[in-house]
Amino acid sequence: MADAIRVILSVIIPPVGVFLQVGLGLHFWLNILLTILGYIPGLVHAIWIIAKK
Repeated sequence: MADAIRVILSVIIPPVGVFLQVGLGLHFWLNILLTILGYIPGLVHAIWIIAKK
């Protein structure tokens, strides 16, 4: 259930889902950079991080 909430939040704002999964680590900052460069790369990275853990 928690993963579903993270995925929904990631669709709205990708860094939020990553933050809830890993905190303020490298993946969070990488996701912010990817989201700034384009919404889709940030979204794909967020879903990948959530699915991986």
